[in-house]
Order: sequence, then structure tokens, then C-alpha cells
Amino acid sequence: MNLGRVVGTVVSTRKDEKLVGTKLQVVRQIDPEGNETGAFVVAVDAVGAGTGEVVLYASGSSARQTTITADRPADAVIMAIVDSIEIGGESVYTK
Repeated sequence: MNLGRVVGTVVSTRKDEKLVGTKLQVVRQIDPEGNETGAFVVAVDAVGAGTGEVVLYASGSSARQTTITADRPADAVIMAIVDSIEIGGESVYTK
């Protein structure tokens, strides 16, 4: 699992039939303090995340383990919207 921030959306009118009905989001990997640390990925949104939200996402074969992405050609999935992050007893992020 990775932490990321939803930074945009992808609209595709022509796509594999197994992706019809899915929402595609652009996610940028971040560290627990919210600093950008990685590249952009396009992820299937399984939880209804919005732009600007901090999310947990999985990539690779793990991305196909949710109900929404099972047996679909997905390499990344947003599987949770983060409410808070605590490290060492200290809150570093609160929605």
C-alpha cells in the first residue's frame, strides 16, 4: 500500500469493456507529512475519492484484489480515503 493524494481525473470515452463504469483518478505518491515523493499513477477509484483527498492505493497484482477491480485490467486502485495519520503518538495528518 502507498499513500497518495488525488490530483486529477482521467476521462476516456473508449476503453476496454471491463473498465466501463469505473472512475479513473490521477494519484501522486506522498509521505505521511504530505510531501510529494513519487510519480503520478492512474488508479481505478473503488471508494469515491475526490480531488485533493489523501488516499491509500495499491499497485501491481494487489490492485486487482478489490470487488471493483477483480478480473479487470487495472494496475492501480484507490482502496481507502485517509482520515488521519499518527506516527509515534503524534498526529501528522488529519482530514
